[in-house]
Amino acid sequence: MLTQIAGGVCAPKGFRANGVHCGIRKNKTKKDLALIVADVKCATACVYTTNLVKGAPILVTKQNVADGYAQAVICNSGNANTCNADGVEIAEKMCELVREYTGINAGDVVVASTGVIGQKLSLDPIIAGMPALCEGLGDHSTAAAEAIMTTDTVAKEIAFSFTAGGKGCRIGAICKGVGMICPNMATMLMFVTTDVAISPAMLQKALSADVKKSLNMVSVDRDTSTNDTLCVMASGLAGNAEITEANADYRAFCRALNAVTTAMCRKIARDGEGATKLIECRVSGASSLKNARLVAKSVINSPLLKAAMFGSDANWGRVLCAIGYSGAKLDVNKVDVVFRSAAGTLPVCKDGSGLEFSEDFAKRVLSEDEIVIDVNLNGGNFHATAWGCDLTYDYVKING
Repeated sequence: MLTQIAGGVCAPKGFRANGVHCGIRKNKTKKDLALIVADVKCATACVYTTNLVKGAPILVTKQNVADGYAQAVICNSGNANTCNADGVEIAEKMCELVREYTGINAGDVVVASTGVIGQKLSLDPIIAGMPALCEGLGDHSTAAAEAIMTTDTVAKEIAFSFTAGGKGCRIGAICKGVGMICPNMATMLMFVTTDVAISPAMLQKALSADVKKSLNMVSVDRDTSTNDTLCVMASGLAGNAEITEANADYRAFCRALNAVTTAMCRKIARDGEGATKLIECRVSGASSLKNARLVAKSVINSPLLKAAMFGSDANWGRVLCAIGYSGAKLDVNKVDVVFRSAAGTLPVCKDGSGLEFSEDFAKRVLSEDEIVIDVNLNGGNFHATAWGCDLTYDYVKING
């Protein structure tokens, strides 16, 4: 049974974290350097941005976790360390600093950066911040979550407890991301910790499968960043028999992992740059999983639909339009669309044609801060969910 608990990345056994302001960011009230360390070497799996332009930290992290193990994560905000001639050198030196202050092998460090692309990253503030960062390591998941924020308005963390192999297990995460969200690998940094005992191969299998139905289904603005990294470290300290095959324990872990990533999908979309509303598109009745995902993502991606949601306008034709160009195979004369929120349920389309409804009631339904768009394709048994947000004036202001 999955139960939400407190603690973020520090909830599982064997993990400590911290976050400090070291001086990368000019605003001294904003933390900009985070560290997560494990008591033991952890089975580790990662997925990364699909952008051909990749931040230097990704190149170093890929090399460091090639053997399937890691023991620490260091991450800075305020500078992406991307498109810099000395970027790899800086990322490697960040790993060396972790070794110097914690004793963890530099080759067992996941390194990440987020912020402005194309600006040189000085190592000086990071060096200056390491003593306080390491001395303060403890049950400080929130501090670490705050230190990886860029234009996020809230720190994002989550944790759950569950059972595997008869043992109580935990999984936790911190995440950042509110802009440049929509790739195949959601644009963000996310660090997940768990005390489950699982082999690196099965951990990678679980992660690679999960992102297809979770983080790849998030959209804020259809841009793909250069630094996306999702990393999962498993300490094995829960004491369950190591998961080495797709058995019941593996499935229990996959459910827990998906609970974490789905919760983060909602947090990312809800906090989208300038957003006032979380939009969730639930597609059912598709003839294939591919078609379900194509439709859900197309609706969430539509700038016209996003703008309509901002204006609380029940312009359901924009949903049909997005479905029509999604590339999915379907019969448009069978499509049903319903808008839902805490204010009520509003059917707007049946069998591809409009239904009469009250504009005043529609306004109330769509004025809530969480909107569900239910789309039934009435052509099969497959379903998918995508998460996004409305498109507001503030998005342009933030990115201008």
